[in-house]
Amino acid sequence: MPLIALLPGDGIGPEVLGAARRVLDALALDLHFEEAPIGGAAYLTQGQPLPPDTLALARRADAILFGAVGDPRFDALERRLRPEAAILGLRRELQLFANLRPARLFPGLEDASPLKSEIARGIDLVIVRELTGDIYFGPKSRRTTEEGMREGNDLMRYDEIEIARIARVGFETARRRRGKLTSVDKANVLETSQLWRDVVDEVAEEYEDVALAHLYVDNAAMQLVRAPGQFDVIVTGNLFGDILSDEASMCVGSIGMLPSASMGSNKQGLYEPIHGSAPDIAGQDQANPCAAILSAAMMLRYSLAFAEPAERIEAAVAAAIARGARTADLGGTLSTGAMTDAVLAAL
Repeated sequence: MPLIALLPGDGIGPEVLGAARRVLDALALDLHFEEAPIGGAAYLTQGQPLPPDTLALARRADAILFGAVGDPRFDALERRLRPEAAILGLRRELQLFANLRPARLFPGLEDASPLKSEIARGIDLVIVRELTGDIYFGPKSRRTTEEGMREGNDLMRYDEIEIARIARVGFETARRRRGKLTSVDKANVLETSQLWRDVVDEVAEEYEDVALAHLYVDNAAMQLVRAPGQFDVIVTGNLFGDILSDEASMCVGSIGMLPSASMGSNKQGLYEPIHGSAPDIAGQDQANPCAAILSAAMMLRYSLAFAEPAERIEAAVAAAIARGARTADLGGTLSTGAMTDAVLAAL
């Protein structure tokens, strides 16, 4: 019986994870769930955002279903104690180096996109984001200079092994889709990006069946809103991937619609909606549960090899949207629970 670690976290995390659990339970799959605290919720009870017992559960689980972390009450804490340190710690400790973020416009949500309908309809892409390197994990420091000026430093770094392994994930993902890979960097300015481009070109020699293109990140951001239909798979670093995937989420109508999978070298993965903890609406039954529900579908497909139930969940979300189900972020009035009910009815 597969073990699923449930890590609800902060803000709307428990609400959307509860919705995903309802959908999984409705499928009557033989799954075992264990829940543990993480983020600010864990800090309140255990004095740290990633307690040892939570990490131990994550290590032995077959897959991890994650809600969200983040709470403004803890913004003044030292960085290692803030809620966000928990998700960074999980990625590092479990070596979850590849983040897959699919973005496609569900029919019926054309009006929710800020793009023209005829442009938004073409969105069907996957962003493959490197997750354990780059400026987020490089050395950080703050100091006061001899002139008395405060200065902050964050080191952006990648080595060729880190770049090659995420590049292969990008090529393999493109090979299973439409055979087009766009690598995004800033090689005209950054040495880290020049190495990125060089290594991606080297890996491309192993994938003659995949068409490779390079874009600078500023141009990629522009193209995502000008002509997003041109993209199939985008592979990029941690910082750029974080920004571009949030941009893509708004192009499809709402950040509440985008799931993600964080994968390592084995089948275990961490699955989470890409939205944050949204403390302003936490506990109000207003959050869009679709990204969490679709994350559960990704978990079934990638970690548990349950392709048919995953397809059923995705079809149910699409059907609910097509029938007019909308939470507030999509311009509707449904609560979290009511939106989940609509997905269950379609299921």
